[in-house]
Amino acid sequence: MSDLGYLERLHLRLAAGVACLPDGRVAAARGFLASCQRSDGGFAGREGESDLYYTAFALRGLAITGALQLDVCERAAVFVRQQAGMPVNIIDFVSLLYAVRLIQAAGGPDMWGEQQTDLADAVAAALEAHRSPDGGYAKKAGAAMGSTYHTFLAALVYGMIQRPLPEPDRIASFLKNRLRDDGGFVELPVMKRSGANPTAAAVALAGMLDAAASLTRGAADALAALQSPVEGGFHANRSAPAADLLSTFTALLTLEELGAMDRANRDAARRFVESLATPSGGFRAGAWDDQPDVEYTFYGLGSLALLAGATA
Repeated sequence: MSDLGYLERLHLRLAAGVACLPDGRVAAARGFLASCQRSDGGFAGREGESDLYYTAFALRGLAITGALQLDVCERAAVFVRQQAGMPVNIIDFVSLLYAVRLIQAAGGPDMWGEQQTDLADAVAAALEAHRSPDGGYAKKAGAAMGSTYHTFLAALVYGMIQRPLPEPDRIASFLKNRLRDDGGFVELPVMKRSGANPTAAAVALAGMLDAAASLTRGAADALAALQSPVEGGFHANRSAPAADLLSTFTALLTLEELGAMDRANRDAARRFVESLATPSGGFRAGAWDDQPDVEYTFYGLGSLALLAGATA
């Protein structure tokens, strides 16, 4: 499970960009992330107990800042090991497998040992239970239609367990059905307007499939149209009332992948992202938000890293 493919390449890109950021900005974010580790070794969202999803984001954020220390990993490993038998959906599988990889890469314990083959078999079987009749993968097992985002996540999981993605031609057809006239993609077939996040997922997935370039030819136009001329950030879709940090991160990442970062107003995007940083070092989701968390701190650091890399 050492070859993470897309996620590993993303990590290297973001780490390189973070290295170009001011030391104070990186140190503040690093301090916020480290402060969010709970006594059980995990990380939580804004409320509730430690959670695999947020633990993986916190570890990713610390890793791209070069601050994923052994003591943090050993404590996180205790929590992650406790969750290993509990994944119930594709997001949980991504979070679990990537957290394990980050912990091990930083010198933490090997949590699988000789069980890797059995684990891969179990994960693959669980993924296929989420396969939908339209060729994609759904949020819930047995669903009638797939999700663009969850199909992308399923591809990530197959990469992490070093298994080929089953029936890639069906997934390529699935993506074609999610393409809209503006060049972007939708999450579900009933949707008419494309969005930043499904477009980002579709472009990444098309790249994994080596799909025809014509499939993503209009994606840069669709994403560029989502940047707010007032706020500087990107909207989730054309109906969204305000820009948000997740959409800004995924839009910038995808524009970079498409070789179209010049389609974004980078200075305006940078100002938007920096406006969401808090004195604690964490980042908020948008102008309306008043609380940072580990997930959005990863998006904030990632966005600034992409923008720094584009001008380095």
